[in-house]
Amino acid sequence: MIAWKLEGTLLLQKLVTTVIIIIVAWAIFWIAKRVLIRLLTQGKKLGNGQKHRIDTLQSLLSNIIGYTIFFIALVAILGQFNIDATGMVASAGIIGLAIGFGAKDLVSDVVTGFFVLLEDQINVGEHVTVNGYSGIVENVGMRIIKIRSDNGDLHFIPNRDIKALTNHSRGEQSAIVDLPVSSELNIDDVIQLLEKKCKQIEHHMDHLIEGPHLLGVQTVSMSEIVIRIIARTENGYQALVERELRRELKRALDQAELVKSL
Repeated sequence: MIAWKLEGTLLLQKLVTTVIIIIVAWAIFWIAKRVLIRLLTQGKKLGNGQKHRIDTLQSLLSNIIGYTIFFIALVAILGQFNIDATGMVASAGIIGLAIGFGAKDLVSDVVTGFFVLLEDQINVGEHVTVNGYSGIVENVGMRIIKIRSDNGDLHFIPNRDIKALTNHSRGEQSAIVDLPVSSELNIDDVIQLLEKKCKQIEHHMDHLIEGPHLLGVQTVSMSEIVIRIIARTENGYQALVERELRRELKRALDQAELVKSL
């Protein structure tokens, strides 16, 4: 009778300890998630792309932290009931090794995707070129990146295949215009006219940061001379500024009756 009471008391103590371990594990996990969220978002104004990146990182890191905490808690609980967890740990290691060999491409995708997100290489909505595919980023995930090209094609690029990545949406951009004119014209007159027009454009064209500047003659052939103009633009407005420059410079040449057609 006394032995039963002792066993009952010990069992009750183990159950209470188990409940405490579970509560402590949940509390640590909850605190860790809050700290993680604060570290990832502290002092940042998040756009849609950045929010997606932060959410993905948060989900991944929360899972890693959660699995670690509750695995430790499970081992501690088994220890309360005198169950040797060494075999379970060894089995988990063997299973993990088998999964690593069997799904090495998936692991490579996840690891590469993690660093792409962590290093803030690209965000949703940015214009990028990845492995020769250019377009707007529609999704940045732990396994693939989705890029929508200008013609509407949607490219799915596994993260492990990323060899070259260019982000066109960070910082200022250069608008470059190569303007062909007839080689029969007086090149000095053409350059003087275009320089004057560039100074006028500088004061009224939107999205310009610096310029436009006339660099000079780019190429010469028997039929035409190509003159290069360059300007610094706000990000995302490079193509627009280039089109406007061509229109304005062509109009200036037409009005001066130096060129009938280009």
